[in-house]
Amino acid sequence: QLPLVESGGGLVQPGGSLRLSCVASGFSVEYYAIGWFRQAPGKEREGVSCISSGGRNIEYADSVKGRFTISKDNAKNTVYLQMNSLKPEDTAVYYCASSPYGSTCLPPARIPSWGQGTRVTVSS
Repeated sequence: QLPLVESGGGLVQPGGSLRLSCVASGFSVEYYAIGWFRQAPGKEREGVSCISSGGRNIEYADSVKGRFTISKDNAKNTVYLQMNSLKPEDTAVYYCASSPYGSTCLPPARIPSWGQGTRVTVSS
């Protein structure tokens, strides 16, 4: 698994926003699909969003469509996840991971290793 570092999590009230960052080290995100995943307490890790190598193919989980936006800045070698209208059920540790495929992301079960993630807590 190519090295990526997540940041940007924190505590936010329901309805608030956060922007997560996923910075690549030693490789260029321009050539890989990158996915965001999350794991809530007591639940399995799930895919949240995926952006293809060229940035044209983007996918979202139904639970975040219309609220989250994934983007890629090749110059900064970073993939972002803008999260708006946050809900308590968005509370989780968020991870990013690269894919060996340019057009699609791997499902969580096929990703061999993970970074430390960044914790998002949505609570009043």
